[in-house]
Amino acid sequence: MDTTRRIACLLAAALALPLGAAADGLIVIDRPPSVPPGHYAFAPMEVRYHHVTVKIADQLATTSVDQVFFNPNDSRLEGTYLFPIPKGAHIDRFSMDINGTMVDAELLDAVKARRIYEDIVRRMRDPALLEYAGQGLYKVRVFPIEPRSAKRIKLSYSQLLRADGGMVEYTYPLNTEKFSAQPLQSVSVKVDLEVKDGIRTLFSPSHEVEISRQGGTRATVGFEASNIRPDTDFQLYYAPKVTDEVGLSVLTFNDGDADGGVFALLASPNADPGREQVVAKDIVFVLDTSGSMAAKGKLEQARRALRFCLANLNAADRFEVVRFSTEAEPLFESLVEASAANRTRAEQFVDGFRPIGGTAIEDALTRALEPAAAQAKTGRPYVVMFLTDGMPTIGSTNDDEIVGRVRKAMGERLVRVFSFGIGVDVNAHLLDRLAETTRAASQYVLSDEDIELKISSFFTKINTPVLADLKLRLSGGARASKLAPAELPDLFRGEQLVILGRYSGWGDTAVTLSGSVNGKPRSFTTEAAFPRRAAGNEALARLWATRRVGYLLDQIRLHGESAELKDEVTDLARRYGIVTPYTAYLIVEDEKDRGVPVASRSLQVIDRDREASEAVRSSFHAVQAEKSGAGAVGGAMAMDAMKESRTLAAPVPTTRRDMALPGTTAASTERVQQALQQQATRYLRNRTFIQNGAWWIDTQVQSKPGARRVQVTLGSPEYFELLAKHPDAPAWLSVGRQVQLLLGDVVYEVAE
Repeated sequence: MDTTRRIACLLAAALALPLGAAADGLIVIDRPPSVPPGHYAFAPMEVRYHHVTVKIADQLATTSVDQVFFNPNDSRLEGTYLFPIPKGAHIDRFSMDINGTMVDAELLDAVKARRIYEDIVRRMRDPALLEYAGQGLYKVRVFPIEPRSAKRIKLSYSQLLRADGGMVEYTYPLNTEKFSAQPLQSVSVKVDLEVKDGIRTLFSPSHEVEISRQGGTRATVGFEASNIRPDTDFQLYYAPKVTDEVGLSVLTFNDGDADGGVFALLASPNADPGREQVVAKDIVFVLDTSGSMAAKGKLEQARRALRFCLANLNAADRFEVVRFSTEAEPLFESLVEASAANRTRAEQFVDGFRPIGGTAIEDALTRALEPAAAQAKTGRPYVVMFLTDGMPTIGSTNDDEIVGRVRKAMGERLVRVFSFGIGVDVNAHLLDRLAETTRAASQYVLSDEDIELKISSFFTKINTPVLADLKLRLSGGARASKLAPAELPDLFRGEQLVILGRYSGWGDTAVTLSGSVNGKPRSFTTEAAFPRRAAGNEALARLWATRRVGYLLDQIRLHGESAELKDEVTDLARRYGIVTPYTAYLIVEDEKDRGVPVASRSLQVIDRDREASEAVRSSFHAVQAEKSGAGAVGGAMAMDAMKESRTLAAPVPTTRRDMALPGTTAASTERVQQALQQQATRYLRNRTFIQNGAWWIDTQVQSKPGARRVQVTLGSPEYFELLAKHPDAPAWLSVGRQVQLLLGDVVYEVAE
């Protein structure tokens, strides 16, 4: 795992948690032997590997599953293989291979399937399977399962995928791997997709996937991991190609909450835009050549990266190169055409860079923006790629002054300042404020990362803008608010922009994304239904909340805290189970201040640990005060990762002894990390449950401190009556044997 990922994992651990959905196959044992404490009594076997191959032609999907179960016990077992049918699937074929013999499975409708799930709850005193109530089921007898031996099961099924609003959804359920006694050695999902009209949009909100396109009509999507317990269903959305240069697709989710619903707009530019569709840009490369750039070959790597950028400028671009150390030195003193002669001269200039002197950041930015101020407003984006490895030491060193002068120098030009901090001895606050002010982005290249690769990869991304100065408008029944990202970036070829936001109101609505192409206004519109209630896309709500929390924490980091910012972060983090060192501090302090009973508090693991509690408090305040160093850079990267989240896949938390949270020691950071890992949290059907001792507590319980409490015995007639009365209760109560759940104005305490 590279250094960037390690720091992001350290500072933003537990960003994503399981989603409740359909089930994958599992073997329920009739007379289970003893199992590890806390494990599911009816599923004492291990899943060694789980490989899934999917072929999708337009909207017809064929899924092939290959699983190996292992009996780690000394006794022969017998049981039943259960495969709950994925929600919304229309299955016309199901086959299973057991020990080389094709075995027919029995198809049960949702009513009969529910009886089986409830029977397991009664016999095993375990509600884990209840989240699949309401779905159909295939089942087949599996016997014998020999001691310390493997049982391989292969099956396939086909289904017609659901299309909604121009988007097609495919879901494969990985959630029941929680029923494996050990982590899985190997998990993989491979999707071969072919759409005869072409593929415009590909988006997985659940997993970090690799996407390989083969022309305009075919693509392969892959996910692979080892030694894990997958607990989030695999989701893939795609949309056919349209004739517009920019295709728009809309997804919605609305559970009837008073805050309204959540929507996602996916903007996908044509993979091969014509010359007239590419935005001509002005770009200035600014490179720090101070003495510190001599270390570890940083300057030589930066030189190679600049050569790559110069060689790949578009014909219509204009450019300039600025070197700075004790003073700033522009090459051309103006913007010049990207001709072969000018590129050659720039390469010779770059080859002559020598690492010496101080760090005049103010002067460098002023000289880089002089051509922008000298010209009237044009439709050409003005891009600055700013590389530095140090703090400002010459000229103004005040963040506010430097940012203010950049804002003034921009004039009416459309300016973007993309900053690259090389190492951790940089002013992360300044670089991030420059990016925020200019609707750009900042990145950090750490000591064990390749500077040339990171910079050249980023330049490849931004080299071909297709729509600049973006604005989003909803016209019709729905209104948008709290967009994430809050300021829309430019749209580039080969990149898919995912915009998330809240919506209020409902009904058919025109969604318009507008901007400019070479100074000419352009807009693209799609019609979408924004419903009063819409299930099936619960992941959108938590993905939006993760981005929103990252944005709010970044505002606190860069501009200082306020009651409004802290309150919104706390509410969202508790409601959606977004647990980081910074949100943990806010949640703990908020619940102390409100006098929430200890038994109902959300993060008792942190609350009870004095060292961890002090560490998260110190870190929250230090991230605002510390502008440079490993903690400051790590905090910036963690919040950027949240703001830019595209999936709910949680990084594996790791601890680096050489990296500490801001304001803490490495030992305290490790203590916080351990505490966060111990805090069990689950997100089911748009509700978060946090485990405190033996109890799983619905975080919404705190919203009704005086609510009437009703005790219900697990497996009793009253228990099943509660399940029947509330459609979502089976999924919520599947979280454990002891649950506190708010339904209406009543808190139900369900226990054995």
